[in-house]
Amino acid sequence: MIPISDGDKGLTHEMQSSPERLRADALSREIIGAAIEVHRHLGPGLFESVYEECLCCELGLRGISFQRQVPLPLSYKGLNLDCGYRLDILVEDLVIVELKAVEEINFLHEAQLLTYLKLRNTWLGLLINFNVRMLRDGITRLVNG
Repeated sequence: MIPISDGDKGLTHEMQSSPERLRADALSREIIGAAIEVHRHLGPGLFESVYEECLCCELGLRGISFQRQVPLPLSYKGLNLDCGYRLDILVEDLVIVELKAVEEINFLHEAQLLTYLKLRNTWLGLLINFNVRMLRDGITRLVNG
């Protein structure tokens, strides 16, 4: 089962069912399906960049639009700063996908994605760790809310 952050619990029914959020939720299922397909072919043990390349290829094959390595400026006291933050994949301007190929997802990985969601004012993000035996064990769905 894919863990869902506590952020979902505090949302009103109206917020949970807005068209944009319904589309993001549907996209998340499509992204997960694409990631499972990549993992099924490659398995664990490769570099994050390899999984990113292959996942983008799979998303493209499925007709899903995305951007890679999207710059994420940081606003500090009214100034936009380029601190080098980059979103691994931004799908249809609705879902941030952060990829990992690590032994274990930890608090800092989740905090990184939550920060990206807040900085970009995006509702939904997926943290996908490909370095697991079964990909479902490496997927975390996080909500900004």
